[in-house]
Amino acid sequence: MKKYQTLLFDVDDTLLDFGAAEKEALRLLFKEHDMTLTPAIEANYRRINQNLWRSFEKGEIARDEVLNTRFSSLFQTYQRRVDGALLEKSYRNYLEEGKQLVEGAFELITELQDHCDLYIVTNGVSKTQYKRLRASGLYPLFKDVFVSEDTGSQKPMKAYFDYVYARIPNLDRDETLIIGDSLSADIKGGQLAGLDTCWFNPNMKLNDTSIMPTYEIHTLDELYGILPKKAPSIRIS
Repeated sequence: MKKYQTLLFDVDDTLLDFGAAEKEALRLLFKEHDMTLTPAIEANYRRINQNLWRSFEKGEIARDEVLNTRFSSLFQTYQRRVDGALLEKSYRNYLEEGKQLVEGAFELITELQDHCDLYIVTNGVSKTQYKRLRASGLYPLFKDVFVSEDTGSQKPMKAYFDYVYARIPNLDRDETLIIGDSLSADIKGGQLAGLDTCWFNPNMKLNDTSIMPTYEIHTLDELYGILPKKAPSIRIS
């Protein structure tokens, strides 16, 4: 079995339950504007937001365009004109309180910190990601955190990983594994950077892309099965 000494973890929907944090932030934001967050509105938001982030990952638009237009675009579909940047600020304040963990995440990272070099690799807004990581208790368990806002580029761009590589001492790419839920950002990014990849796919989504991960897991404790033998034999219940 291949030995992995350095593990690069994505944050949202890999370690932290972004879906739960996002839903609560949206509920509070719409309440602030005297609207009820319905399933239809939420689905509409996710469609607009995901399309913007895909464009960002491809380098087609800047991060600020994603953040400052997603709510103005959403509200426009309901014939309401709003200041997108102002709503983004309110939403961000609510989202920063979201510290919900993916099942088993804290136990996994607590165990692995004594056996591997752990790092965070995440796209997003620095203030938000740092605050959520600290609130969840995960932050001190990692050797360093790399947020796209600070790096000047984002996953899956090679420039993002070059930035990370330059700041991890004695990194051996052959002993490095990236773990994340996004095929387009984490897995493709890892492949472009010459890394083995592990797709965290808890909902067992169909992979209908040409992006093939080295490994696929459906629960976080399955990661133990592909790590060095010195990793703990404890399994998360």
